[in-house]
Amino acid sequence: MLGGIHFHDHGTDGEGAPGSPTPRQLPADVPGFVNRTRELDQLNAVLTGEDGSPLVVSVYVVAGTAGAGKTSLALRWAHQVRDRFPDGQLYINLRGYDPGRPVTGHEALHRFLPALGVRPGSIPQDLDAASALYRSLLADRRVLVVLDNAATVSQVRPLLPGSAGCLVVVTSRSRLSGLTVRNGARRLTLGTLPQAEAVALLRTITAGYRPADDLDKLTELADLCARLPLALRIAAERAASRPHMRLDDLIADLRDESGLWDALSTGDEEEEAVRTVFAWSYRALPEPAARLFRLLGLHPGPDFGPQAAAALAGLPLGRARQLLDFLAGVHLLEQPAPDRYQFHDLLRAYATDQAQDHESSASRDAALLRLLDWYARTADAAQDWLNPLEAHVPLTAAGDQPALSFPDYDSAMNWSEREHGNLPPAVHAAVAAGHDGPAWRSAIVFWWTRPSAAPVTAWLAMGDAALAAAGREGDRGGEAQLLTLMGMDHRQIHRLADSLECHRRALTIRRETGDGSGEAYSLNLIGLVHLRRRELDLAATHFEDALRLFRQQRSPRLSATAQANLAASHHHAGRLAEAADAAREALAAHRAIGNRSGEGNALRLLSGIEREQGDPERALSTARQALDLALGLRNHWLEGYWLLTLGDAQQAGEQYDEALVSYHRSATLHRRLGDRSREALAWSGTGEVYVHLDRAREAALFHRRAVAAHHELDDAWHEALALDGLATALAGTDPTEAHEHWRAALRLLTPYEDLRAHATRLRIEGRLGMLPG
Repeated sequence: MLGGIHFHDHGTDGEGAPGSPTPRQLPADVPGFVNRTRELDQLNAVLTGEDGSPLVVSVYVVAGTAGAGKTSLALRWAHQVRDRFPDGQLYINLRGYDPGRPVTGHEALHRFLPALGVRPGSIPQDLDAASALYRSLLADRRVLVVLDNAATVSQVRPLLPGSAGCLVVVTSRSRLSGLTVRNGARRLTLGTLPQAEAVALLRTITAGYRPADDLDKLTELADLCARLPLALRIAAERAASRPHMRLDDLIADLRDESGLWDALSTGDEEEEAVRTVFAWSYRALPEPAARLFRLLGLHPGPDFGPQAAAALAGLPLGRARQLLDFLAGVHLLEQPAPDRYQFHDLLRAYATDQAQDHESSASRDAALLRLLDWYARTADAAQDWLNPLEAHVPLTAAGDQPALSFPDYDSAMNWSEREHGNLPPAVHAAVAAGHDGPAWRSAIVFWWTRPSAAPVTAWLAMGDAALAAAGREGDRGGEAQLLTLMGMDHRQIHRLADSLECHRRALTIRRETGDGSGEAYSLNLIGLVHLRRRELDLAATHFEDALRLFRQQRSPRLSATAQANLAASHHHAGRLAEAADAAREALAAHRAIGNRSGEGNALRLLSGIEREQGDPERALSTARQALDLALGLRNHWLEGYWLLTLGDAQQAGEQYDEALVSYHRSATLHRRLGDRSREALAWSGTGEVYVHLDRAREAALFHRRAVAAHHELDDAWHEALALDGLATALAGTDPTEAHEHWRAALRLLTPYEDLRAHATRLRIEGRLGMLPG
């Protein structure tokens, strides 16, 4: 059960419920909404077959023009049928017609999956994996999914459940014919309100605020608004706020505004009616509110808090809050949650137009720089908690809005998780405006405060833009830093060739500029890529070179990091004594300087060594210490990786049930993070446990999955180990197939010459010799 109704990124066509619904609550029924009885009946019909039996259609598209009330209709209907979907309802505004970038299907999954019980940092980086997880969580559930404001079919398809018990309602200005053709969607095309309902909407909103207005005048006002709910609601609010002003005068104002738009007519009467009402409402704003409204149109992200608005407008925070509340009160902004604001997409476009028309280029540039500056300085403050040992990027203040401060690690991480969707767009906007220096410097500090929930691909795109900006500025050091960060991201999602290219480019720059510390940093990271590829001699050489340079630079943390990586290369090669000495030295150094992630990594290494040295109890204790550090850091990359070590120790100690839990959690985390290689390692561990439990069928199933994944990733070493596990699972029931798999494993192991590879070949050859025939 979802445990309630879940709404995310709440945004309406402007005529929906006012106020700020909580994340688990549908917007309440409110005065001012007029039922579209015929259309509601059509929606209700999809729940019942011709014979009266329950029927759920997979997709229903509600199409209509801008401001036609699509969202209100969908939300009202969701209220009426909520009891038909006992497992909950999901909603998201896909922002298909925002002037900025629409919400992608992958980003939408990053908002839906937490409502389904997935921790935000545990969502797959790969779109297909995220979509598969979403469908599996909705299997056997009855859930209503409302996808508002979609522009393309590609936004919608990843969000379609596989369960027949779920219904998806999509609202769009487009007909989305692809959903009809390929997904069997039904369509309801929504027009403007009938005249009687348009007038009733005006009466309902103004009731109690004005004397009863003449029917003919209300009809004229409704016609001027093209009977579009969004325009009607704004016009009615204007009338309600001026109870002593004659409706004739309000109509005359609107006619004057309409005349202006008639001169600029493009032939789309409904769109122009909405813009007419926007202009009418905007021109009635006090100048401070009007200025904030148009400057907010420059904000590049999906939503914003009052501090960001204050920075953008150069206002004191208290004044910004007052103006934001005022704009929300007249329906020119929406407030989806406490201290969070957003635009309807049409209003954002209108606000952006006003900024272009009424703010000078210098004013717009200054506003954008103030915003970027505030985000960067606040991220810099968060870095003190989230990555305190990394060097801070020098920042030049461009505004007076104080950066936020954070009392502890969790508060800094909470800010990072809340704002990470705004930071890459802010960098892109700065680059587009020609602010190259602030853009690439901000990108670096944003990187050091990024939560593990953030989709890596979006940050790699930001990195490309920031790298180009640093190049235009001629800052070689900035280019090297950005290449380094991008290389680390590519390695995390197993794009090893891309990672190696980034790190080699960074190394070249650092050698050319005489940056010894940076050279060592790049050498260490190149070593990690070689380690992932099991190019152990190359890895060890790079780690040794990095360690020598770090020691020359008197950098204890980075020396300890290189030392731990050298220990890992020894461990992979089967040189346990050397690995243990290096790992213990690294552990002591990391503990001395309080580097928790480094300490946990050294503990992970030691646990594996202790297990292989025949001390499973100590290995288990060491692995648990490492995992506790990962959990305290709220770092799912580390948690997922170190769970593999815990599972191995539990398996060695014959704690098979506990090992299965660890491997399952690790596989789930790595799937969500996009690391297919380590996900497959968790499958192999699971297969090994099932062999111990004499469950050969399940063991073979997991090993087959691991073999396929490693083969696709061109990882011959791990494919060979998975084939060995598969053969072991099959040896008792199908010795012929087991023989084939062991022979295939030996062929894959041929290029490897280290001690562990030699021992593995000997063991497999021994097993082959024991097979009958």
